Amino acid sequence: MWFKGKLQKKHVAFIQEGKDLVTYALINAVAVRKILKKYDKIHYSKQGQAFKSKAQSMHIEILHSPWLCELMAFHINIREEKIKSNKVPSLFEGCSLNFDDDKPSLSCELFDSVKIDIDLTCSICLDTVFDPVSLTCGHIFCHMCACSAASVTIVDGLKAAEIKEKCPLCRKTGVYEGSLHLDELSILLSRSCHEYWEQRLQTERIERIRQVKEHWESQCRAFVGV
Repeated sequence: MWFKGKLQKKHVAFIQEGKDLVTYALINAVAVRKILKKYDKIHYSKQGQAFKSKAQSMHIEILHSPWLCELMAFHINIREEKIKSNKVPSLFEGCSLNFDDDKPSLSCELFDSVKIDIDLTCSICLDTVFDPVSLTCGHIFCHMCACSAASVTIVDGLKAAEIKEKCPLCRKTGVYEGSLHLDELSILLSRSCHEYWEQRLQTERIERIRQVKEHWESQCRAFVGV
């Protein structure tokens, strides 16, 4: 009982910390939006327009942070596991995983009429993201698809990608080194798309074995000087 109570306290503290982080991010997002409205009314100079563009990009970055995506997935996961109780505060309400023509997306309605919609379709394979990763630009792909786009193998990983490699969507460079594995999102999708997940596991296992085999064969050849 003591251990269970201690574990619950840690869980409550973790969720509260996540709630505080989300609130902080959204307060900043709302503030940026209000600043943009003010600039629309007052400033029409090149300097004002440049600031507006920069603020808009900051606003997008805040609301499309991979950590915000992970917190949303985490909230849905604990809700489905029935961990949430009267003693456990939720991160935010109105958060859900939706399917439109079998295309998944995360959505959440927050205060001050802020709504977040995150598309969970990989733009490379055009399927639901599997073993998802987020690049530093905020775009989400399957891990293996991202490795292919970055011209690296899964053995080397995305950290080994050259800085010149670009995001397939926004074409920004240097976005692979700081990529983030979305573990909570992966758990959520594996539960919600169980049959699809099992099929992808089998398919990717074959490809991973092939890449690992080729990697070690090349290492052996290099070692013996062939």
